[in-house]
Amino acid sequence: MEYTRREFGKTALASLPAVALVGNPLSALAQAKPNSTINGVRIGTITYSYRSMPDQSAEATLKYIVDSGISQVELMGGPVNDYAMKRTGFKPPAQAARGGGAGGGGRGRGAADPATLTAKWNGVSCAPGQPGTDPAMGTEPLPVGGGGGRRGGEPPTPEQIVNTEAERRWRLGLSMDIFKDLRKMYNDAGVTIYAVKDVRQGSDEELEYTFAVAQALGANHVTLELPSGPNAVATLKRLGEWGVRKKINVAYHTHLQGSMTAFDEAFKISPANMANVDLGHFVAGGNRGGTPMDFLNKYHARVSSYHLKDRTTPANCGLNLAWGTGETPIKDILQLVRKNKWTMPASIELEYNVPEGSDAVKEVRKCVEFCRATLA
Repeated sequence: MEYTRREFGKTALASLPAVALVGNPLSALAQAKPNSTINGVRIGTITYSYRSMPDQSAEATLKYIVDSGISQVELMGGPVNDYAMKRTGFKPPAQAARGGGAGGGGRGRGAADPATLTAKWNGVSCAPGQPGTDPAMGTEPLPVGGGGGRRGGEPPTPEQIVNTEAERRWRLGLSMDIFKDLRKMYNDAGVTIYAVKDVRQGSDEELEYTFAVAQALGANHVTLELPSGPNAVATLKRLGEWGVRKKINVAYHTHLQGSMTAFDEAFKISPANMANVDLGHFVAGGNRGGTPMDFLNKYHARVSSYHLKDRTTPANCGLNLAWGTGETPIKDILQLVRKNKWTMPASIELEYNVPEGSDAVKEVRKCVEFCRATLA
């Protein structure tokens, strides 16, 4: 079902207090604090959604969030580190390429080989999914029987090693008051931080820092990729123990390995091990073992937050599409959460290509409006 501009406008205006509409409605919309809890369903976003925007500072990111109509977020490490660096004047001793959190474009692949375009979705030819790869991302693996991080990378350069060590020493000496001030800035604008995606596992001191920052920012869980490989169990045990000790849950994010059983080991090892399940990738992985609604019905008590995006199944090329044009049952998911009065937040994760003439803020806002229309 598609929604008209008028329908979206009604739901947006309905979210404002009546007094705010007196005088200049456009001014009221601009000045009102956001409220993205819709009929009891908490709608947030991960700040990765704004990676294509020009300014990746904490202040600019906050403006993107508010302009999107979002009042709660999963905050990645880029804006957090940027804020702390500005407060302290710290600069890495060598300038080298950095990964994670800040900037960057999309994650798509190059042009497909025409011979592989054997399927169609909405009349457009595309390549169906193949075992072991994500047809939309190309570089994203589909692990068999385990978890997995996003992507590997080149070995660090000497400059990067120097930067990393200098930044580690700087980070461990930071006052938590810096992050309390960051939290206040966000809270004063009407935005709460429910999760932080910046888990540093190199040492116990770095884990102490990780959980202290999450607590200072007001988050009740941290997020990271579901571990895989020979060290997965040890990692799940270690992080679970830290989560119990610090009373902050550790929620693991899934890509195409998401299934009805993907979190079994994590859940068994520790009560602090939770899911940050991506229900769009769940569909693109083939709905293994059940549907997203089946997963939520069974595991909702172990879900700290969940990601939403609209993807198609492997047979239909695992596409990443504008909301309402793929196969992820976003409406059914949101209505199930509302029906059961579950309180874990949904994180909008913008991964489809931003149309020409638009930007990430406008597209995230469209996703919020989709949620409002669905839950009206």
